[in-house]
Amino acid sequence: MNKAALPTIAVFSKNRSNPAYAAARLGADRSAQRLGARTVHYVPQKPDDIDEQIALIDAALAQRPDAMVLVPVHPTAVNEAIRKVNAAGVPIIGYINPVSAGSAVSYVGSEDYPLALRVATYLCEHLKARGDVVIVEGPRESYTSLERVRGFHDALRNFPQVRVVASIRGDYLRDATVRAGDTLLKSGLQFDAILAANDVMALGMLELLDAAGRTSVIVGVNAVPEAITAIKAGRMLATVDFDAMKMGCLATEAAIRHLRGEALPREITLPVQIVDRTNCALWDKPFEERECPRWEDVVRTLL
Repeated sequence: MNKAALPTIAVFSKNRSNPAYAAARLGADRSAQRLGARTVHYVPQKPDDIDEQIALIDAALAQRPDAMVLVPVHPTAVNEAIRKVNAAGVPIIGYINPVSAGSAVSYVGSEDYPLALRVATYLCEHLKARGDVVIVEGPRESYTSLERVRGFHDALRNFPQVRVVASIRGDYLRDATVRAGDTLLKSGLQFDAILAANDVMALGMLELLDAAGRTSVIVGVNAVPEAITAIKAGRMLATVDFDAMKMGCLATEAAIRHLRGEALPREITLPVQIVDRTNCALWDKPFEERECPRWEDVVRTLL
C-alpha cells in the first residue's frame, strides 16, 4: 500500500437498477471516508453483464488499486478475471455473493437459504397453511436467487396445501418482472400470494396487481425503503433484512483493515430478520439515514 496517499479500494457492484446495490456503494463510501481511504466504483452499464464486469476488472487492475471489494455478476463466468486479480497480488474481499475461484481474503454476506426458509414459512403461516403461490425468481444462475428459491420450495414442502402454481423470472429487475408478470396475469391464473426473491421484483408485481385491480399477499427480500413503505401501508406483507449496505460497509472496512495488517475472519455472516408491520419502523428511513454496523460488534466472536 502506498503510504503517501490514501489507499484506493476498487468496489464492484452488479448494476445501477437495484437499490440494494446503490446502498452497498453508499456503505462502501462511508467506511472509506471514515477510515481514510477512497473508493472507485465499477458498475456495468448493462445490469449484471458478464463481459462488462470482466472488462471493468481489467480496467481496475490497470489503475493498480490497493484492494478490491467484489460481488461477481455470475457464479463462475468471471473466474478467470478473479484469478488475474490474485496473480496481480491485489487482495479481494468478497461480498453479497461468494467468489468461487481464486482466493478472497474474507467474505461478507448473509445466508440466503435459511432466510428464504424463514420468510416462506412466515407466508404459509399467514395463509393458514392453504393457498396458491407464485414464485418470482432472480437471474437463472444467481447464487442468491438459486439459494432463495431452494429455500422457498423446501419450506413449502412442510405445507402440503400450499401449492406453487407458477414460477416466473424477474431477474432481480422491475422491468423484467413487469414483463413476465404481465404475461402471467393475462393468462388468467388466480393465486393468493407471491414469494419474490428480492424487493424490486415484489414491488414490480405489486405495481402490476394495482394496475389490474387485483390483490395478493406479497413478500420480498432486502428491506429497501420502498418495500418498507408498502409494508407500512399494508400493501406488502413482509420482507427480509438482507442488508447490502451493511455488507458494503463491512467489506470495505475489512479491505482497509487488511491493508493495515490486521487479521480478518475468513467469513462474516450477518444475521437476517423478517420485517413486517410489527417492526418495520426500525427500517423506516432512507439508506442515507441507516447506520453502518460497528466492526467490533460484528467480528468480536469471529476471530
